[in-house]
Amino acid sequence: MLPQKASGRASGIRSPCAIARCAISTRMENESVAFERISAMVAIADTVPKQASRFRFILDRRDVLGTMFAAPAILFVLLLVGVPFLMAVYYSVSAYTIYDPSWRFVGLANFEQIIEDPAFLQTLSNTFIFTFGSQLLGLILGKFGALLLLRPFPGRRLVRALIILPWAVPIALATVAWQWMFDSLYSVINWTLIALGVVTRSDAPNWLGNPYLAMLCVIVINAWRFFPFAIVIFLAGITAVPQDVIDAATVDGAGFWRRNYQIIMPMILPIVTIGLIFGIVFTFTDLSIVFLMTMGGPVGATSVLGFAGFQTGIVSGDVSHGAAISLFMLPVLLVVVVAMLRFIRRREI
Repeated sequence: MLPQKASGRASGIRSPCAIARCAISTRMENESVAFERISAMVAIADTVPKQASRFRFILDRRDVLGTMFAAPAILFVLLLVGVPFLMAVYYSVSAYTIYDPSWRFVGLANFEQIIEDPAFLQTLSNTFIFTFGSQLLGLILGKFGALLLLRPFPGRRLVRALIILPWAVPIALATVAWQWMFDSLYSVINWTLIALGVVTRSDAPNWLGNPYLAMLCVIVINAWRFFPFAIVIFLAGITAVPQDVIDAATVDGAGFWRRNYQIIMPMILPIVTIGLIFGIVFTFTDLSIVFLMTMGGPVGATSVLGFAGFQTGIVSGDVSHGAAISLFMLPVLLVVVVAMLRFIRRREI
């Protein structure tokens, strides 16, 4: 009897159709799982509040984002400047002292008293002389320094880097160094003058003991401190002048001085005036040089408003009059700044 023919493959081996059906089933299961996961993620996303999308929309706006970034700096300035200013106004209309801290309103009596004081009038005059004298000297040094640095010479980059040192050195250290240079006994300036035969030892100038020389000393120190800033301002202004204008003036026969003071200077006057405004504001309110160098002496010859306000309000304890002296600088500076800004508008090219 012949054996029966096998009706199919062995039971352990799948047919191609079965394999295909299995693959399709597995793929459908995977797609179902993926769909369920996507549905779950969409459901989670739907639970996020709508405020988040609104917040993202707000952050996309430049004006809002810029305000948010600038707000901490603005708040810091308001707290650093606004709060002391309001406190100064509060104390200036009172009779507050450290010996009598009870606040009593006196109106503008403190301002009337300081204006009638001859020492205050001398201090006000000293402040104007110190401010405008040092700024004028600093501008002259800055102008010639900028013209020098515009010319090529060996080591110009090094000189440009070193010229910033007076601006970068802490004013306390710089003033102490200058104090030694102007000292009546150990002055290196007097030693140089004596060595050159300009003066004798008995005739050597007492820089900090003479009222006029003491004012000259603090003016020189502040001008030395300011002139690097002036050099930067002049360099920025001169390099912005079109070279065609300078070449045309040269062809027309304009010499060095005429090119600089009749052509270049009027064109850079607005930017120079802006730099001068900053210098005037900083110098008018400064007390560090006078405090460290002369303490307002001799006999009040170098006392300025910032130093007088500090001495009266902090050292002497008369807080109300000290605040009044400090606030007196505000209208004076406001008048000067407004006048200079109007001058700029009229001279703009």
